[in-house]
Amino acid sequence: MSLGRTLIDVRPLRTSPVFRRLLIGRTVSVLGSFMTMVTVMYQVWDMTHSTVWTGAVGLAQAVPMVVLGLLAGSWADRGDRRRIYLYATVGQAVVSALLAVQGFTGHVPVAGVLALVAAQSCFSAVGAPATGVFVPRLLPKDQVAAGLALQQVTAQSMMLVGPALGGLLLGWAGIGTCYLIDALSFGLSFYGAFGLPALPPAGEPSRPGVHGVLDGLRFLAGHRVVRGALVTDLAATVLSMPVSLFPLVNAERFGGSPRTLGLFLSVLAVGGIAASALSGAITRLNRPGLVMICGAGLWGVALAAFGLVRDPWAALVLLALAGAGDAASVISRSTIVQTHTPDALLGRVTAAETIVGQAGPHLGNLRGGVVAGWTSGAASLVSGGLLCLFAVLWVGARTPELRGGTVAGGAGVVAGAGGAGGAGSGAGTAPGSHPVDTRLADTAVPDAS
Repeated sequence: MSLGRTLIDVRPLRTSPVFRRLLIGRTVSVLGSFMTMVTVMYQVWDMTHSTVWTGAVGLAQAVPMVVLGLLAGSWADRGDRRRIYLYATVGQAVVSALLAVQGFTGHVPVAGVLALVAAQSCFSAVGAPATGVFVPRLLPKDQVAAGLALQQVTAQSMMLVGPALGGLLLGWAGIGTCYLIDALSFGLSFYGAFGLPALPPAGEPSRPGVHGVLDGLRFLAGHRVVRGALVTDLAATVLSMPVSLFPLVNAERFGGSPRTLGLFLSVLAVGGIAASALSGAITRLNRPGLVMICGAGLWGVALAAFGLVRDPWAALVLLALAGAGDAASVISRSTIVQTHTPDALLGRVTAAETIVGQAGPHLGNLRGGVVAGWTSGAASLVSGGLLCLFAVLWVGARTPELRGGTVAGGAGVVAGAGGAGGAGSGAGTAPGSHPVDTRLADTAVPDAS
């Protein structure tokens, strides 16, 4: 295969000016989100010096996503997704501005800061399902996976740059300025989506309230491919999420150096960036289910091996491989959801995918910590990685449609929005206003633009 077909497929940037604007706005606001991640954690720690309160930051982010997600998905499947997303973006910007105000004044108690983080997550929960149609409605179906890969590589890059930049700005300009920059970053997200046409559901709108939610859950329970994709992701996160174990494994195996601990997190992002940058081969393969199974399996095997090695360089290589497997799995999972879900159900399925992305990593970190408390950090990593591998292989064996299925008929390209015209039915998930679509970021970002 030529190098040009191995490197990331950039056709969506050439064929769709609207997608290009969306991607630029999303990238800038994801950078602001990671800066805010560092700022919130720093502020809460500075106010309390309590790990209970810093742990509550993740809780304030996750609970609204889980509680509101499915209802927000049903709402998105009844109305204009563009308008819902714009309203949610304005709400997030307002909350970021309030965080900036309290950062400059310093008179808000820690519970007030967490309340603002929870409010930010509420608006994110509303906006996330609405973004579900953006990629498949803007791009031809053979470019959907490429569009997701472009989102993944930019998100991973901002994950690498954002925390470091946030730390520098905290030392130079203070808490309020970091929050203010995040608030301003939502302006580009708003601009990127403002030029979209109206995007009502293509098909029968969702029934209101709980009835619409139940319709979405029935689709998930009955569609073997989409269900298999979400179960595979849960297996990877719940059974083998490693982040909570890094400090312990670093102390057990590598002398407890803070420099090594910092590299553990960074090299996961580096592996994800490398895999996304070289994703042309897998996005053109049109077998996202097989790629997802292989990527999730690589994640589990690499983390199990990481629990066994004692050489720090070998450990970093294994974590980079885990990050690469994660990126390939996430791109493929989102492609499956986008191309196998009817447009009229896409908001609810996107909401379920977001909930999986929120709950899975938090539960996985809890599992890792509990098992490590009974045994050791290395034992927790090895057992989790092997359990992940066995679970992924089990899902693949029980779901032949997932292994062999190619991309289903995707949503039609919006006429006049850049790219070729066309019509069809399908679905998608564009992680534009919900937490950045990487497993590591799902545990960390207090808001996503």
